[in-house]
Amino acid sequence: MLPTFFLLTHQFSFFKMTYDQQILRLLTIAGDRGLSVSSITKHVYNQNSTFFSSPDLQEVKAYVQQYLLRNSKSPQSLIQHTDRRGYYRLNANSADARQLMLDFREETVEEQKQETEKRQQDLSLDLFSDMF
Repeated sequence: MLPTFFLLTHQFSFFKMTYDQQILRLLTIAGDRGLSVSSITKHVYNQNSTFFSSPDLQEVKAYVQQYLLRNSKSPQSLIQHTDRRGYYRLNANSADARQLMLDFREETVEEQKQETEKRQQDLSLDLFSDMF
């Protein structure tokens, strides 16, 4: 049996990995305008809140701020500052960011195709089939 500390640490690192992916997905959706740190924090917090548990909002905010600062230091970084204070976006000059944009857009296109296929199914009821 694994010690409780290991399980808690492993669970914590799992959520942090998820936070990273969620932040990158949000920045991909935002496009060139970017998003503010507070908007990103709210989205990540809401995506990880459940009926039975929710993360601490201040911890999520601290993590988002640190992640954005850590990944926007150099001109080739994955994330960059926008002209507005406190706003970030994916760096279009970064090869990694371009790949992320392609991956997320392909995933979105596939989801849209599945939704249209579901809507196209004829689920209407035949009310008069028993009469004739």
